[in-house]
Amino acid sequence: MEKLGSRIDGVRSIELDNAFYIEDGKWIESLTISSTTDFDPHDAIADIWGVRMFYTHEIPTGPSEIVVRRLTLVANESYPFILGLVLRHEAIPNRIVLQGNEFEVVVTARNWESFRALADDLEESLGAFELQSVSQIENPGEPLDGGRITEVITTKLADEQLAVLETAYELGYFDVPRTASTNDIAGALDVSQSTASERLRVAERNLLALLYGSRKE
Repeated sequence: MEKLGSRIDGVRSIELDNAFYIEDGKWIESLTISSTTDFDPHDAIADIWGVRMFYTHEIPTGPSEIVVRRLTLVANESYPFILGLVLRHEAIPNRIVLQGNEFEVVVTARNWESFRALADDLEESLGAFELQSVSQIENPGEPLDGGRITEVITTKLADEQLAVLETAYELGYFDVPRTASTNDIAGALDVSQSTASERLRVAERNLLALLYGSRKE
């Protein structure tokens, strides 16, 4: 993931959606790569030792200028491999994403002692570890495969809905505290404030319908 990130201009994030261990350090890995510029995935993996392409396709993003591609690779991962460390401690990997030079890892551990052992192993093996947050939950989160959410959303929402959601997010409309208004969104999209507000409400409603199903009348 780090080598891919250094080879793709404009890369925003590389997410490990899924991985299956074969043997002798070899994995089948599914990655979702988001970039501000188009790129050839075959060129991106060229000359990376132990990596070969199995399958790749582009995920439609509507009017967005962001390029999103999913790559399925066969890769030899030398120890320590971050996913291997997580699994060795019998934790559930919920999300592993590379942004810039940092990995963000979300896991579900059996208890606090198991988590501390994992954290210590990550710090010792990878050189650095920073705990962002921790919470106690009743049910474990879903293991990896979050990239498919992007694929579903971008194929189910209309282009204007994707555009207003992306614009609102980039401007800071969903930040806490909020740093942009519907007037700012309207200006960026060159539409009226009422149109921007309506599109945003419709997009949010449809997004929630994808997550929770149609609301009963």
